[in-house]
Amino acid sequence: MWKIFDRKPLEKQLVTKGRFEIEQDGEIAYLEYTLSGNVLTLLHTEVPAKLRHHRLSFALAEHGFKWARENHMKVDIVCPMVEDYLAKHPEYEDLVVR
Repeated sequence: MWKIFDRKPLEKQLVTKGRFEIEQDGEIAYLEYTLSGNVLTLLHTEVPAKLRHHRLSFALAEHGFKWARENHMKVDIVCPMVEDYLAKHPEYEDLVVR
């Protein structure tokens, strides 16, 4: 009748998580990500109070976009700071999954 259970099983997707980091003065600023297939999802940026106002969050976002371009990846943005970076750097717009 419906035959919904007769379909082939979906291939398993490997999902990897990690973070891009910048260490300065014993403190670590980072941008968390997941990687699934050919999509790099930029999730969350954290910059310790001591390191704020040094534009490290933008440096992390830029690194994420450059890494994605070099590795032929698309980018999904969850982090509002990364969205803010993209608004000021439209040269990375072609990488973004919308």
